[in-house]
Amino acid sequence: MPQLRIALAQINPTVGDLTGNAELIVTRAREAVASGAHVVVFPEMSLTGYPVEDLALRKTFADASHAEVDALATRLAEAGCGELLTYVGYLDQDDAGPRNAVAALLGGRVVASQYKHHLPNYGVFDERRNFKPGDALEVLRFHGLDIGMVICEDLWQDGGPVAALGEATVDLVVSPNASPYERSKDDVRLPLVAGRAVEAGAPVVYTNLVGGQDDLVFDGDSIVVAADGHLLARAPQFVEHLLVLDLDLPRGAGTREGRFAGIEVSHRVLSAEPLPHYEPLPEPTISEPLPDEAEVWSALVVGLRDYARKNGFRSVIFGFSGGIDSAVTAALAVDALGPEAVHGVSMPSAYSSEHSRADAADLARRLSCPFRVEPVDRMVAQYVDQLGLAGTGLAEENIQARARGMLLMALSNLEGHLVLATGNKTEIAVGYSTIYGDAVGGFAPIKDVFKTHVWALAKWRNAEAEKRGETPPIPENSITKPPSAELRPGQLDSDSLPDYPLLDDVLDDYVEGDRGYKALQEAGFDAETIDRVVRMVDKAEFKRRQYPPGTKITFKAFGRDRRLPITNAWREAH
Repeated sequence: MPQLRIALAQINPTVGDLTGNAELIVTRAREAVASGAHVVVFPEMSLTGYPVEDLALRKTFADASHAEVDALATRLAEAGCGELLTYVGYLDQDDAGPRNAVAALLGGRVVASQYKHHLPNYGVFDERRNFKPGDALEVLRFHGLDIGMVICEDLWQDGGPVAALGEATVDLVVSPNASPYERSKDDVRLPLVAGRAVEAGAPVVYTNLVGGQDDLVFDGDSIVVAADGHLLARAPQFVEHLLVLDLDLPRGAGTREGRFAGIEVSHRVLSAEPLPHYEPLPEPTISEPLPDEAEVWSALVVGLRDYARKNGFRSVIFGFSGGIDSAVTAALAVDALGPEAVHGVSMPSAYSSEHSRADAADLARRLSCPFRVEPVDRMVAQYVDQLGLAGTGLAEENIQARARGMLLMALSNLEGHLVLATGNKTEIAVGYSTIYGDAVGGFAPIKDVFKTHVWALAKWRNAEAEKRGETPPIPENSITKPPSAELRPGQLDSDSLPDYPLLDDVLDDYVEGDRGYKALQEAGFDAETIDRVVRMVDKAEFKRRQYPPGTKITFKAFGRDRRLPITNAWREAH
């Protein structure tokens, strides 16, 4: 059977950095050539980064992207990669408008380009706003084998391009992707790709982006699936990687041109003769998906690391309160950036307990990161005295949080750190945070992590440290003590909120599942709890709009996934 060596280049581009991304592509293409590969597949929009959002609507950016593709073809040939068929995602534009495109580069030129057909318009995706859909497929015969191509959502949607390639008959399908991470995504991704391979009657080469982009993170997890649906190769998650393997492809009768599944299919011959027989590489190792907590932790680390790095920040700063949220944020930040880049600040007020101060200092010792104590008593007293806030309750309490936020932002201006907000998804959902106080910052690493999951991650991270013979990074007391904002004497979170396990159960149904009042009752929640939680969630939309971005890990993250009006008089009838 004809042979072909395929490389999957799982890279981490930066949106808008055409020059830097082109350099990444050339570097990986050279590695592919050194490995003896004949074809290399880069991810969707790998030259521009993804998602480009409304950059797609700027003609200057589209023109620059198109010019960079032409220049890249020349650079690849000059770098000794001219005989390597290279699939690269980029932004194109024609008379119809912007296009999510993939170019095939060979011999120093663009030999073909194809536009994405299905433009997703759900969840985090808004591609119908930014792109015009394609309406044709071009199959390339290379070394005697017919290679079809589909772009990301074209693979995920039933029918369309995959069905067309199956009817036209191809020997191989390559699929550049930019598929964002969410928990357990591989449980869906692998069966989906396997089903499409069976539908196409050909192996599918699925290459995915890796790395963070604003609130999205891409996990890689690139795969190759045989025509019968079984897994041939898988790249590791959350790291850049070049996966190379040999395929023995039973040569078909040749691709038919014409209209199939409503799509026009054309055929171009690049090289008609099969390759001479060569000794194949050993079968690649199939990387196993990470266990759940390790996968989530990796996503959060990559999301924070890339947000800081790609935006030019070398260090972060935030409050070390002694509580679980700041402790988990600190451990994540150290794993992402290194201990010397994580600056902790204890900001005690008159109501800060001795154990919280001690736990904050213990956290810094365990992580070996810079730490300082900056009391806020005098700052708070100035506001309280001037405005007569003593004994006013919430107004007096929130001055403490806002004094801390102002202090952190001043240190950021002074020293150039990125301020992190340490709130979790549960608190953000119900508005249990102080706007312009603990909600200040440029990034919120655990914004999409429910409170009960924060505790689970803390226990997992400590257990991993113990397995490696290291000091657990998170003080045990921060995990076990009752959570408190410590803004008044004896305050506990349970004074204002239902117990977190119950609250997270309700939020999972109401926020993640979009369940209404009746469905929540049928799920077993009592009417008083439902009323209380729903009211808090609905009233807090204005706070969520002003909260910093943070890494998405769930099916429905606040922001891109869940978009509700702030001014909203709708109340469901009970």
